[in-house]
Amino acid sequence: MKQDNDLRNNLKSIRTRLGMSQQDLANLAGVTRQTISGVESGQYAPSVAITLRLAKALGCQVEDLFWLERDLPEIEAVLSKPLPTGQQTRVSLARVGGQWVAYPLIGKDAFRQDMIPADGEAVAVSHPLVEGEDESPINPDKVRVRLLDDNLETLHNTVVIAGCAPVISLWARATERWHPQLRVQFNFANSMSALHSLCRGEAHIAGMHLYDSETGEYNTPFVRDVLAGREAVLITLGVWEEGLLVKSGNPMGIRTVRDLVSEGATIVNREIGAGTRLLLEQTLQKEQIPFNAVQGFDYIVTSHQDVAQAVVLGVADAGISTASVATAFGLGFIPLHQSRYDLVILKEYLEEAPVQQLLSTLGHRMVHSQFEILGGYDISKIGEVVATV
Repeated sequence: MKQDNDLRNNLKSIRTRLGMSQQDLANLAGVTRQTISGVESGQYAPSVAITLRLAKALGCQVEDLFWLERDLPEIEAVLSKPLPTGQQTRVSLARVGGQWVAYPLIGKDAFRQDMIPADGEAVAVSHPLVEGEDESPINPDKVRVRLLDDNLETLHNTVVIAGCAPVISLWARATERWHPQLRVQFNFANSMSALHSLCRGEAHIAGMHLYDSETGEYNTPFVRDVLAGREAVLITLGVWEEGLLVKSGNPMGIRTVRDLVSEGATIVNREIGAGTRLLLEQTLQKEQIPFNAVQGFDYIVTSHQDVAQAVVLGVADAGISTASVATAFGLGFIPLHQSRYDLVILKEYLEEAPVQQLLSTLGHRMVHSQFEILGGYDISKIGEVVATV
C-alpha cells in the first residue's frame, strides 16, 4: 500500500536503538526486509496486522511507531531582526501589542547554556508580483511562520522582556513555576536597545539601568526621550552594586579607575547603550581620564557574562559589571556605584493578563529568595512604581 502523505514513523530510530538490522526486524515480525525498508522510507503504509507485529517485535506501542502529521497553522509575524537571505530559520513567537512578533534563534540568541526550543520555522514573505517584474520581491520585515505545534494558547500567554540583567531569567523561571500556563521570554539587550525594542513593539517590558549625571535621575530621562510622548510606567526590580571585576585576590591591587591607567591594566568594555559602559565613561570623565588612556577601552563584548568570562580567561585584567556576577564567577569586585534597575512598561500593556501575572510575582517570597541569595542586590523597593511618563 502506498504511504499516506500524513503518516509518519520512527521505525528506523527505534530499530537502530535496539541494535537490530532491517533483516533482524523482518524475521521477528514475519515480513520481508523490503517491507521494513519501504515503511522506513515512507514508500509503504503497512496494514493493521503488520503494524501490530512490528510493535510487538520492537516491544512498544503502535503509537510509538506511527502517527499522523497534523496540518499545523501558519501565521504572519513581524521580524525583530532581519533574516539571512533565502534561509529558513527557527524562531520563537509572542503576541505583542496586537501583532505577532518573530524572534530569530540565530547565534547567541539561539543558546543560553543549552539550545532554546523553537515555536516555528520562518520563511520570508513575498509581495504580490508587480507587472513588469521578473520575480516577487521579498518583504524584509515580515515572515510566514510554520508552527511546530498547535498550542497557540502558550504563544498568547507569552510575556517578552528585553534587558541585560541576569536576574531576569531567575524571575522568569520562578514565575513560570508559580503560573505554569505563563511563558516568559527573555531577550538579551543592553539598556538602550531594550528601550528601543519596547518602542518598536517587540517587547512588553524593557529592563534598564542608565544614570543621567546631569539630572541625577535613573532611567526616566532616557525613557522620556526615546518614547517621545507614549505613556509608560517604571517599576523598580532592584538596586545593584556596579563596579570593577578583577581577578580573584586582585593581584594588580586595583582600587579605582585611576589604577587602571597607573597599573597598565587592560579592560574589557561594553557596547554603546549599555549601562555599565555609561558608568565607565562617566567615572572616567569625572576623574578627567581620557578614554584612550585606558587599555582595552575599545575591546567590546555584549553581556555581563562576557565581561566576567574575559577576566576569568585572562583576556582582560578588569571590566565593569555587578557584584552578583563577580560572585557567580569567583572574581574580585571593587564597587563604584549603586544603580537602580527599572522595568519600563507601556501603559497599554499593563492590563494584559500575562503581564499582570508576571508583575504580581514581584511580591512573592520565591522571587525574593532567588534575588537575595545572589548578593549585591537590594530588593527593598522591588515592585514600586518609581515614575510615570
